[in-house]
Amino acid sequence: AIYLFSPTRRKNINRYLIFLIFVLLIGLSGRVLYLSEIFGKNFRLIALSEFAIVLFGSTVYLFTKSSLTVKAPTRRDLLHYLPGIFYILTITFYYILPSNEVINSRVRSGELFLVVSWLTGIGLAVNITYWGLSVRQFLHFRKRLLDELSYSVKTQFFFNFLLAIGACLFVWSIIYLVSLWNVAFISREIRQAIWLGIAFIILFIAYYCLSEPELFRQKPLLAVRKYTQSKLSATDLDQLKGRLDQLMEDKKPYLNSKLLKAELANMLDISNPELARLLNERIGMNFFEYVNYFRIMEFIQLAKSDKAHNMTFFGLAQEAGFNSKTTFNKSFKKLMGRTPREYFAKQ
Repeated sequence: AIYLFSPTRRKNINRYLIFLIFVLLIGLSGRVLYLSEIFGKNFRLIALSEFAIVLFGSTVYLFTKSSLTVKAPTRRDLLHYLPGIFYILTITFYYILPSNEVINSRVRSGELFLVVSWLTGIGLAVNITYWGLSVRQFLHFRKRLLDELSYSVKTQFFFNFLLAIGACLFVWSIIYLVSLWNVAFISREIRQAIWLGIAFIILFIAYYCLSEPELFRQKPLLAVRKYTQSKLSATDLDQLKGRLDQLMEDKKPYLNSKLLKAELANMLDISNPELARLLNERIGMNFFEYVNYFRIMEFIQLAKSDKAHNMTFFGLAQEAGFNSKTTFNKSFKKLMGRTPREYFAKQ
């Protein structure tokens, strides 16, 4: 309703999130109407909720992909909905359109149980596959952050989101295996809880879309220019390393807490991939580690200066270019082998 009637909020919309909410609406509506007995205990209402099953996984994947990558959604992305469409058509023609007599006959013969088990298994497999693709997309994105940014950004949200989806799918898998032994009562009761769990997850995402839209604006950070393959020789790389070291000592670009790899590459007048190759082959660090190394060295010098008498460790770390206390502590311990407090106590 907020998306529908608030033009301001609608600017922050993710189209796949809206479709995810729509899918959820279909799934929950069928179950609510069935349980409320408004139309009687019509089993076809449960089938209506099954429409949402296979649309769920592909939408989670496309939502994750569109939020974390620089690629705009394309018509080709809609191909991911083909398994869902096939599933819906199968349910419609096999379970909804046939008469009660045909359905009862299939129940008595055991055919219905067998077909539903197969369909549910296929739907679950499709959802787990798309969840796996979403996790891979997230891990790739987080790796790229370390290659392109010198500061930390909020990724915990997507980690928690995918973890919650994975937990639901795990429980869903257990329910499915239990149902294969025809323990229908347990399967039916727990499945209601799964639907509620999925509902809370999706509404949680929708809330964050409204309250913290910057969580879904990571794309411009990684939108760097494309260059041809680097043709630098070994001698070129050695010379560039000397220039880079001199640049870091003289101009101290690491003091910019929002320094991007593309910006540092421009200072050296080389391409982004060439800087990446330089860091990989001559320094052995990614961009995030390299810049934070200099920040830690700067912090140590500041901690030994007169400024240290009037500032906290994190205050000094901010002076050195860090924008996150967590990033500072992790980077310092990784490089120096102990926390800042332990390090200076040893000194």
